[in-house]
Amino acid sequence: MKKIGILFGMENTFPNAFIERINSKGEDGIVAEAVTIDKVIQAAPTEYAVIIDRISQDVPFYRAYLKNAALTGTAVINNPFWWSADEKFFNNALAEKLGIPVPKTVLLPSKQRPTNTTETSFRNLAFPMAWEEIFQYVGFPAYMKPHDGGGWKSVYRVVNPQDMWIKHEETGQLVMMLQEEIVFDDYVRCYCIGQKDVLVMPYEPRNPHHLRYAADLKAQGEEREKLLETIKEYTLKLNIALGYDFNTVEFAVRDGIPYAIDFCNPAPDADIYSVGPDNFEWVVEAAANMAIERAKAQVPGQINLTWGTFVNQALNGIPAPVPEPATGASPSAKEVKVKTQAPKKPAKSLGAIVTEPIAVAEPAEPKIPTTKVAATKAPAKNSRLKKS
Repeated sequence: MKKIGILFGMENTFPNAFIERINSKGEDGIVAEAVTIDKVIQAAPTEYAVIIDRISQDVPFYRAYLKNAALTGTAVINNPFWWSADEKFFNNALAEKLGIPVPKTVLLPSKQRPTNTTETSFRNLAFPMAWEEIFQYVGFPAYMKPHDGGGWKSVYRVVNPQDMWIKHEETGQLVMMLQEEIVFDDYVRCYCIGQKDVLVMPYEPRNPHHLRYAADLKAQGEEREKLLETIKEYTLKLNIALGYDFNTVEFAVRDGIPYAIDFCNPAPDADIYSVGPDNFEWVVEAAANMAIERAKAQVPGQINLTWGTFVNQALNGIPAPVPEPATGASPSAKEVKVKTQAPKKPAKSLGAIVTEPIAVAEPAEPKIPTTKVAATKAPAKNSRLKKS
């Protein structure tokens, strides 16, 4: 008998439906249940052929358990080793290498030094950094968000350098990204299961959480069909490269071009009360079928993990893909000319992000479109940016 287990936390609707769906299919020699852990002994196998991981990003004990399980033959979905290594800034860089449009994005040092570091820990970091080049590349307005975060936490909309300095003060030891704002016409979130099944869901970020899937695409006719085909192609390409079997990808569509906004969601929302009954039915069925398929293919005592083409090609010495320029790419966010004024030596904080005023040649407060919305997540609750 092969067991399929699901490891989960606070969510209620998806885990139970997933278990019931698998068991209702009556597959010979396969049963599903909630994972039970009573001990974790090094190199000792678990009782599960497959485990669907929905919680280890929040529970380090579970992540360590899953790595041990994977080592001893369990097919863990998603791969816990890759999930531990992955983050959003790398995702953007990989997408660009794959020729998939993404917002212009740069990495920022943390406002505060990491614990147990000193000023000399950062002797390789230039003071000041090339702020003028950074701001001209990204443009304003822009979004600042954690390079490895999720759940819409610590996300800020910034309209000029001074605004960024102010909000960066709130981020502590978080390593942030500064990302081009994509003012979009359409927005979608896509489930991708088993690197082959894709569900494109129109998504409205401005709605309350339980109504964000109550939307439809503005694109119609041939334009709509072409857009959906491109989105599906990009979704599969990203998940195959990253090696995720259960993930969501979000796209903001600007001038007919889908920009990948967020595609590091290995435990995506699957609650019936947020995604809606139809999307919920689809993801339960697709996930159940994928888990059964993996259980049948699982070989006890062997490594049964999925690895993305990025890792496989690196191991086999295959050159990285050359990015294909996006056809008809639209202009970036508004560029500004700045004159940075920064201290040559770091202060008590990391010092790479300075808080001195910066001269901005363009108007400090660009007009914010009222008929379209920004592509990245809404500002955090603790943001000082007031709603208009």
